Amino acid sequence: MAARCSLATLFPIQNQLDYALEEATTQQEKEELVYQYLKRLDEREDLKIPDFRTGLEWLNTEGPLSLQKELAGKVVLLDFFTYCCINCMHILPDLHQLENQHSVKDGLVIVGVHSAKFPNEKVLDNIRSAVLRYDISHPVVNDSEACLWHEMEVSCWPTLVLLGPRGNLLFSLVGEGCRDRLMLFTKVALHHYGDQGLLKSHAVGIKLYRDSLPPSILSFPGKVAVDSRNKRLAIADTGHHRILVVSSTGQLLHTIGGPQSGRQDGDLSKASFNCPQGVAFKGNIIYVADTENHLIRKIDLSEERVSTLAGVGSQGTDKEGGAMGPQQPISSPWDVTLGTAGSDEDNVLWIAMAGTHQIWALFLADGKLPRGSESKAGTCVRWAGSGSEENRNNAYPHKAGFAQPSGLAAAPEEPWSCLYVADSESSTIRTLALKDGAVKLLVGGERDPLNLFAFGDADGKGVDAKLQHPLGVAWAPEQSLLYVADSYNHKIKVVDPKTKQCSTLAGTGEVGDTVGPEFNKSCFNEPGGLCIGDGGKLLYIADTNNHRIKVLDLAFKTVSLFHIVTDCTDSAPTKPSGLTKVPMLPKSAARKEMPPVAVSAGQTVTMSLTVSLPEGAKLTEEAPSCWALSAEGNEWLLDSQVLTGNIVDLSQPLCVSAKLPAVMRESNSYLSLTLAIWVYYCTEAGKACMMKAASFSQPLQISASPKGEDVSVALAHAF
Repeated sequence: MAARCSLATLFPIQNQLDYALEEATTQQEKEELVYQYLKRLDEREDLKIPDFRTGLEWLNTEGPLSLQKELAGKVVLLDFFTYCCINCMHILPDLHQLENQHSVKDGLVIVGVHSAKFPNEKVLDNIRSAVLRYDISHPVVNDSEACLWHEMEVSCWPTLVLLGPRGNLLFSLVGEGCRDRLMLFTKVALHHYGDQGLLKSHAVGIKLYRDSLPPSILSFPGKVAVDSRNKRLAIADTGHHRILVVSSTGQLLHTIGGPQSGRQDGDLSKASFNCPQGVAFKGNIIYVADTENHLIRKIDLSEERVSTLAGVGSQGTDKEGGAMGPQQPISSPWDVTLGTAGSDEDNVLWIAMAGTHQIWALFLADGKLPRGSESKAGTCVRWAGSGSEENRNNAYPHKAGFAQPSGLAAAPEEPWSCLYVADSESSTIRTLALKDGAVKLLVGGERDPLNLFAFGDADGKGVDAKLQHPLGVAWAPEQSLLYVADSYNHKIKVVDPKTKQCSTLAGTGEVGDTVGPEFNKSCFNEPGGLCIGDGGKLLYIADTNNHRIKVLDLAFKTVSLFHIVTDCTDSAPTKPSGLTKVPMLPKSAARKEMPPVAVSAGQTVTMSLTVSLPEGAKLTEEAPSCWALSAEGNEWLLDSQVLTGNIVDLSQPLCVSAKLPAVMRESNSYLSLTLAIWVYYCTEAGKACMMKAASFSQPLQISASPKGEDVSVALAHAF
């Protein structure tokens, strides 16, 4: 794919349009501004972008797509995303709406360009699961090495790029909340190029993977809750947009919602949900986090009715709250659990509000939050979290920061008296004190509140333990232990809150569906939720990507399947593939050539590189930042190898050494060593994640006389 144009060329041109649109007052005026802008772009020949590289893995298509072939004559929207990102999830409804308004025949094709943030997200099967889970029906390409990302100089997730029928850049939108601009740009572009006869109505070979799947009773179950008194479970059958109520023996008792998404209240037979996650029992009532409807729902099994308790049915941006539930906009509630706040037992429903990175409270009866004022029944209000995406602990709940909290478990008894929070994007488990709202770290992450990449898979104590995107927690009061769904590590872990010791309980760490039966021989696939049952003897697991509920017998240490009527149909076990080659250097990379240095045969050349990041930025620990040393054209200098390594700490210079051969060959070409680096970092407050690269070419002057001392070269670069 030949290097062509990037977003750096487009932004100065589009900025003029953006300023003009801010001043425009009518829709007609805005459309005319976009028309004139497109006419000016049509006169330029320097806005064509590179095509997709050959050999990439595609989903939802009959084969690879090309901007010069299958997509020629189409307006193409590229969605650069990574599947764990809540902001990327938030723009999917915008894309669905766009697809409903403009078909492929009309001339619009949306292509998701998955540019992985974490190694676990580079695996095709994991991306396929996310495509199914999020009901993505447009083509998706696995750009695992972020080639197009680098070529186009994309800088953060999500980024939308609209292309014209010649593969030419038209517009770019960064972040969520750009629906109006997206609809405006797309509508005008389709009309503009349609009027010129440049659009083609041909079909694109779209083949949805979901259409080839056999039916299964569960589809990506996200959470599970137990009603020990009545010996039954509630399962959030997320992919089927429904809640299942089953007996402890597996007999199906109620099916509420599904199989299509919706937001209808009323009789159990007519009610509908949209990707529900968290569920919590209180007698014959089930509270539901109806995630993609941005609602809190109530299922009353006695009255056989569903009602809405909080939310307005669309994503909210309010980070304070305080209105009555049905008038209070909320954002992507991911889990719920019952608690007590200044009044009767279970008078409040705690909510993990992933979309605004906060913990909220929905009062089921009058009460009072710690450090808060009195609240009437029905009030929905923020309890903890500033709304900034951070890993910040603080004695004052409003000053603390969470990062996509996705799991909750209440431990009201002394000495714990807290709410446990699975804070997925900081890869931590946090505690939220029920007495005063203080937020503290339990395990995982690190002490820097701005580093959201301190992830890994390590047993240990407190901050020395490492998790990867945990989505669920369950408290066992009988044992005083906390169980954790360590989702991206495909493990179940257990934490002793007294010692802060975190240990692997079950799972090998490999993706799979093996049922041991021993704990250490069982496999999971991104388990999203779990709950304790039978007086602390059983642990129910929502093994999300395996479409199963599994049961861990904590007494006998065995794993078994929880059968619901018939066996579930599951995909075959897969093994994630790791990084097998050095990433390609993007064209935006800084390239520096150093002054020649004299060397002789057998000497060791050490390149010492000092790297500086922008103020407030933080290197992503254990993310795939790396370096490579090569000798292009004279590979014999390095014994025909490319030396590579990880970059995990920039507080000290990066030192890379290479011992030259004892016998130097004669060469007609220029001898040099090239050190290349790829650095992943987050800007201040985690507002954007960057991938940057640079290379340093060190010419070598071969001296015939041997030299005893090694050669050191000092390099420096600031991103």
